[in-house]
Amino acid sequence: MSIEVRHIHKRFGAFTALDDVSLSFPDGRLTALLGPSGCGKTTLLRIIAGLEHADQGQVLLGGQDASRTHVRHRHVGFVFQHYALFKHMSVFENVAFGLRVKPREQRPSKQDIRKKVMDLLELVQLDWLADRRPAALSGGQRQRIALARALAVEPRVLLLDEPFGALDAKVRKELRRWLRRLHDELQVTSIFVTHDQEEALEVSDDVVIMNQGRVEQIGTPQAVYDNPATAFVCGFLGHVNLFQGRMLDGRLQADGMVFAAPGHSGEQNVPGTAFVRPHDIQIEPYPSPATAAAGSSAANDPGWLVSVRRARALGPMAQLELQREDTQEIIEAVMSSREFHRLGGAVHQRFIARPRQARVFPNQPT
Repeated sequence: MSIEVRHIHKRFGAFTALDDVSLSFPDGRLTALLGPSGCGKTTLLRIIAGLEHADQGQVLLGGQDASRTHVRHRHVGFVFQHYALFKHMSVFENVAFGLRVKPREQRPSKQDIRKKVMDLLELVQLDWLADRRPAALSGGQRQRIALARALAVEPRVLLLDEPFGALDAKVRKELRRWLRRLHDELQVTSIFVTHDQEEALEVSDDVVIMNQGRVEQIGTPQAVYDNPATAFVCGFLGHVNLFQGRMLDGRLQADGMVFAAPGHSGEQNVPGTAFVRPHDIQIEPYPSPATAAAGSSAANDPGWLVSVRRARALGPMAQLELQREDTQEIIEAVMSSREFHRLGGAVHQRFIARPRQARVFPNQPT
């Protein structure tokens, strides 16, 4: 079932949580609401669920206005960060709860409830724990039970609020893959809230990036990462090196480099920033006097003279901290460990560093 929100506004006292947010969530897609704490993503999720009401705007479920529909009648499954399981009930009873409290005319028989619950527990691969209490389960197991309970009532949409936020890194990664496989099997329209960029980009079909109650960008994970629409999106998605300068005629001059700024040719002598991801920093050995005299590319092309301040070559990738010799600023670079060793990389060794590509944005007035 498709979900749409139109011109949603929500304030809590003097704080604006959502400022004219309009979004469409396609049927059968898994969408991540991504952004820093306080950006409004959980508030939006709760408004869709009916746990909060917008000051203005509409929520449409399957094309029907559900803005004033009680949460009980929206047929929404909600999974919380901290599981919210009933401690005094067994795993089986937790999953069966939503079915047993349905109105009598809609309530399945005891046999149907048992079959449905056991089918769901098998789906989340925990049928062997049906008689256990939540306290006897690990965090990852509890979260899968919470998801099974949400699915028991056959929700038209599934909403997950930081579903893996309380788990350790290894379990989080395992559950991400598990959630993606489960969604591919069930095809329930799903929205999940996260502040973890890697999680959003790995699991979702679509990403909505939010900041200060507004939507910054919508798109597939690949699209928002490769083509960030704003400086905020570029800086929020992964690590970046920042180079400050001034924009003129579609170029940014910063720190002795000239960065192309397509799409900003109208900006004349205004401050701007070049964003360069660590994997887009190229390094070459600093030339010896003999090769410099012969006119090597490293001697003639613009670049920064740097020394390796710290190197971590773990597994296939090497993470480098390069210190510029002119400003003492740190540049982060990532390259293959094989290439780093081929260059004879070592701490304190000198290199020429250059950006392969950059994203340039004019600075926003403060």
